[in-house]
Amino acid sequence: MRNKILLLAAVVVIALALVILLFHKKGNPVSLKSLNAATQIYNEANALESQGELLAAKSSLQKLIEDFPNFKHIAEAQRKLEDLNLRIIFSSLQTPQTKVYEVKPGDSLEKISKAFNTTVELIKKSNNLSSNSIRPGQKLRIWTEKFSIFVDKSQNILISRSGDEIIKTYRVSTGKNNCTPVGNFKITSKLPNPVWFKAGAVVPPESPDNVLGSRWLGLDVPGYGIHGTIEPNTLGQQITEGCVRMSNQDVEELYSLVPMGTEVTIVD
Repeated sequence: MRNKILLLAAVVVIALALVILLFHKKGNPVSLKSLNAATQIYNEANALESQGELLAAKSSLQKLIEDFPNFKHIAEAQRKLEDLNLRIIFSSLQTPQTKVYEVKPGDSLEKISKAFNTTVELIKKSNNLSSNSIRPGQKLRIWTEKFSIFVDKSQNILISRSGDEIIKTYRVSTGKNNCTPVGNFKITSKLPNPVWFKAGAVVPPESPDNVLGSRWLGLDVPGYGIHGTIEPNTLGQQITEGCVRMSNQDVEELYSLVPMGTEVTIVD
């Protein structure tokens, strides 16, 4: 009787081993097929980008990220997609988010930027303008979709959006002891090379002690804003007096995108 039980147990173990082996053999081609498909899309996106086909490359990367979230190069693909987003926004390419505007007598870049809720910097970059001079009849490419900003204090990240689309994710610092205010705000001031008013002292932009860095985006909460830094090594930490701190390069990029009145949402 004991021998029969042992024999039956052995048969069960062998059967289970065969099932696992068959499942393993059957599963491998599927995984390999997915890997090959993801790799092909990734390589196509790189080739399209190198050929200057930015919109097609973006579409391929979006498909890759959506269909193959476990692809081994997914982080690199996400970074490439964000870079493409900005290259397209700053380019002269026509997209569903853009329109062509013909300059009228009396127009200025400031007037046009306010009319379309965009920035002078973005108009200049996407039209390759080296000055603010424009002439009647000139055709300008204008980005018309609304930008917004989302800050997650728990992850110390800032996300820029155009409409519902995520444009780029930035690493930032937020307030120590969770002192950065949460809620829905708006940008009410924009200053290049801001002066820092420190406890009655005035710290000029060129001073190495000016903690505001190269740009200031003030919120409709007195004393709070998004700004650059002289300590980029502290990014990713809760270390500020309540403001959102970015690298100078990142805040300059964001500054050129978002106009006055841009909505800013900050969450814990």
